[in-house]
Amino acid sequence: MNIQPIKTEADYRATLKEIETLMMANSDTPDGEKLDVLVTLVEFYERKHYPLDLPDPVEAIKFEMEQKGLTVKDLEPMIGKSNRVYEILNRKRSLTLNMIWKLHQGLGIPAELLIKPTQHAHA
Repeated sequence: MNIQPIKTEADYRATLKEIETLMMANSDTPDGEKLDVLVTLVEFYERKHYPLDLPDPVEAIKFEMEQKGLTVKDLEPMIGKSNRVYEILNRKRSLTLNMIWKLHQGLGIPAELLIKPTQHAHA
């Protein structure tokens, strides 16, 4: 098995092509093991060269509301009265640590995403 580090974009593309040829390999075979190592190398390269920016906390909350069919009323136990929920969703007020904890527990939104500063709406 001749595996090289991924150092350039060309190496990255070549590794992706090789992974494509190995996709049907069984995990307990030499090809399957090679596939596992190559995927790990690609994931490391992508994390370094194509980092994903976490979404804005308000966008994450709105996404969860949409996915789960939640209303402002459903967020009240986590954020407070409906006017407070609207203030958060309209970026007029920041999340408190208590709100972040409750949203994390109640909706499963990662805490590291919720602590990111909110992008304020432009007037």
